[in-house]
Amino acid sequence: MPTRKLVLAVSAFSALTLLATGCSSGSDSSASDKKTITIWSSMDQPIIDGLKAKVNPEAKAQGITVQWRKVDNINQIIVQKVQANDAPDIALLPQPGIIKDFATKGKVTPLDDVLDIPALQKSMTPGTLDVAKVNGKTYGLMVSMNVKGLVFYPKKAFEAAGYTAPKTLDELNALTEKIKADGKTPWCLGIEAATATGWPATDWFENLVLKYGGVDKYNEWISHKIKFDSPLVRQAAAQFEKIAFTDGNVLGGRKSIASNNFGTAGNPMFQSKPGCYMYQQGSFITGFFPKAVQKNLDSEVGVFGLPPVTAGGDNPVEGGGDTASIYQDSPAARKVMKLLAATDVGTTAAKNGSSFISPHKDFPLSNYPLKTTQSIAKVAYDSTGFAFDGSDAMPTAVGTGSFWKEMTAWISGQESLDAALKNIDASWPVS
Repeated sequence: MPTRKLVLAVSAFSALTLLATGCSSGSDSSASDKKTITIWSSMDQPIIDGLKAKVNPEAKAQGITVQWRKVDNINQIIVQKVQANDAPDIALLPQPGIIKDFATKGKVTPLDDVLDIPALQKSMTPGTLDVAKVNGKTYGLMVSMNVKGLVFYPKKAFEAAGYTAPKTLDELNALTEKIKADGKTPWCLGIEAATATGWPATDWFENLVLKYGGVDKYNEWISHKIKFDSPLVRQAAAQFEKIAFTDGNVLGGRKSIASNNFGTAGNPMFQSKPGCYMYQQGSFITGFFPKAVQKNLDSEVGVFGLPPVTAGGDNPVEGGGDTASIYQDSPAARKVMKLLAATDVGTTAAKNGSSFISPHKDFPLSNYPLKTTQSIAKVAYDSTGFAFDGSDAMPTAVGTGSFWKEMTAWISGQESLDAALKNIDASWPVS
């Protein structure tokens, strides 16, 4: 779950220990004859192992030793390391906003002369190459991607009832009504997440703003050029309200949403008689499904992406990912970055587990051992554009603060939509 919404801080002791040990990027050799490159990442170990299996032999053939380190709470620690001029050679961060900040301070290397950018533009999912771009220069390369705005369903029961994936939002609403007319509950929905309660609601909003407004308007919204109290956001709110607040649409009703934990909210789909038939979440959620379902994912779970407004029209997708940047520039680091840019760099990682998705749209779907993962990847590869998770890109006071809080208050009926939107706008930092 490589997103700020779900990252848990490591203990102060662990952080201080890592700071005290330093990193192996510090070397007596000059940058020009450096032979050992350190890569930091917070990705799951099976993904790191898969990338290592592909990168390290190719680097070794060029006389370079690559040392990988799994670093929890990497967003915080990399900032401390950069400030201390003790950063690793390369790091993969789940937050491109941090990379952009480093870029404005001259702390990361532009990649435009390192990588074949025109070739990557043809290879990668539209928009993924732009997540760490500043003033027209590329400072980060997405290596692993996750996809949001996915609708999971109990495959056997869904297909037995004759339901099919909708091609537009209107068709999604019609499917919701059809399931309800059949005497069933269409949706599972839960936004409880302890101190992070509310973030699943922000994902709903982000995806709907993206579908209605497209990537450009979405980016204007997450930078507050478009306000929360605006026609676009209200359009998204109206669609969410239609799904979530209409009687009979959600298991447990509106009153249960704020107290229903996001990790287990979808599990009633897999009861012998499904308690609900659709659950919107990110690609990571399959790891929260019941163990028996996880063991038979392809036969138990179906998935489609939230559809566009118009069939065959603009259909961007929201997601996140881990983005590689060079922090200690050297010829060796540049060579390793080129290896990370290869379409096939994730071949072994994809086979190591269902959580790796390559951002390269020409990455063969057959590399993913599960049909479910293939379907998720195809949602991204068939999209017209990629937008990074909105609340993760907003100022912390909003993205993981007022946005979570106000959505929860509105959904639970504690305040009106008018008040929620105005309160979020008012919380936006002045500078």
